[in-house]
Amino acid sequence: MQFPGRESEHEADALRIWDGNGAVRLLAHDPDRHALLVERARPGTHLSQIGQERAFDVIVGLLPRLWKPAQAPFRPLADEAAWWIEGLPAEWEAAGRPVDRKLLDAAIALLRELAPTQGEQVLLHQDLHADNVLAAEREPWLVIDPKPLAGEREFAVAPLVRGYELGHSRRATLYRFDRLTSELGLDRERARGWAVGQAIAWGIGHIGHVEVAQWLLEAER
Repeated sequence: MQFPGRESEHEADALRIWDGNGAVRLLAHDPDRHALLVERARPGTHLSQIGQERAFDVIVGLLPRLWKPAQAPFRPLADEAAWWIEGLPAEWEAAGRPVDRKLLDAAIALLRELAPTQGEQVLLHQDLHADNVLAAEREPWLVIDPKPLAGEREFAVAPLVRGYELGHSRRATLYRFDRLTSELGLDRERARGWAVGQAIAWGIGHIGHVEVAQWLLEAER
């Protein structure tokens, strides 16, 4: 059962397009009830449980398989970025200004710069962290819980960099950023900008996300 919301709106459509290629299969969908019947991943071990190095090998193999050509009905990453830009200042105020204003402004500036200058548009999973990849029988590892967008590949590493599942420290964050961008052949500065932007957009009031954004910006200098 889905919690109705912006991010999960087209989850069923993403699963249909992937059709079991690196992700759990969608077996049935009742949109009126926000209900999805999906393939069960057994034994269901989280990817985060097998160690950082092996987990990265799995992710580098899985991500390109998910990058299908973007098409309707998926929300464009540019639109999502515009929504973040518009809402972040008010959210920041409402939360009691938990983030330094300079960091907030830096994230907004990056989102403004990146959104209109993207490369090829592909299907993205904007919450692909290591606990959203499960051990299975049909394939060794399957992705679950897509929150789909249509945007450039450089955005794809943002949730993996932002997430704490493979370690939360400056060293661990920068290591996974370096390894993922290198092995997937991504533009480092665009990937860095998207990771900072999403970390702040999803992280007002979440100190771990704020720290990730700070570490990435400091490493750029």
